Amino acid sequence: MSWLTRGRARIKQILAKRDTPDNLWTKCRNCGAMLYTREFEANLSVCPDCGHHERIGPAARFALLFDGGQYERIQVEMPADDPLKFRDQKRYPDRLKAARTTTGEADALVLAKGTIGRVPSIVGVQDFAFMGGSMGIGVGAAFVKGADVALAERRPLVIVTAAGGARMQEGILSLMQMPRTTVMVARMREAGIPYVVVLTDPTTGGVTASYAMLGDVHIAEPGALIGFAGARVIESTIREKLPEGFQRAEYLLEHGMVDMVVRRHELAETLGRLLRHLTRAPA
Repeated sequence: MSWLTRGRARIKQILAKRDTPDNLWTKCRNCGAMLYTREFEANLSVCPDCGHHERIGPAARFALLFDGGQYERIQVEMPADDPLKFRDQKRYPDRLKAARTTTGEADALVLAKGTIGRVPSIVGVQDFAFMGGSMGIGVGAAFVKGADVALAERRPLVIVTAAGGARMQEGILSLMQMPRTTVMVARMREAGIPYVVVLTDPTTGGVTASYAMLGDVHIAEPGALIGFAGARVIESTIREKLPEGFQRAEYLLEHGMVDMVVRRHELAETLGRLLRHLTRAPA
């Protein structure tokens, strides 16, 4: 290879690195369409071609749901890390550190308060980017905190779920969050505090088996995967082929497991209308 050829190759390499940002385009995980990232985010991370609702984090979710995007974060006192001194391929504290660095959050459930449709509300959002949104003692502590504030201030509690289930690194302690959160839901119900669940993709495992399916009203985003065990596990257990669309939001709506399927663009308005009705607030 001559010096001229090597020079041209080097120049092309430099220009490619300088002129093409890594995040300029986003590929839809459902249909594979290449989307201009800025337009995709302006469309609330919903694919304009197929309508796929991409996962979004707490900050984007809060900005979407609260009136004018205005809200106040609720701080949660986190329990001690790594109660079981767990280690698999990595030490559990190392996994927590990586997740906290990536997301900027202390754990997978984040709380804030503000107004939705002019109704003062508490909102908790599970972040799937934080260890798959898995439920551990930190998530349990955040849920209890959110319910306590809802009870004290008599505000509706809205939980946006996205989880792969219980956090294996915390063993039985993670499973204990199922009855713990269930008790708090029962306390809110006794006090007449509305509890609404927004099911997003994916909501599975112990989260589905506890607070995700105990709401007064269940709303799901289009196409969201919602279930307990995985489809392949179920098929291998019952030795039957599952129906088309099994465990998707539309299938669950058809079979009475959720109350409505709402597009992300209409979610804030729908929640506001629903919360005004549940709290008997003026229209």
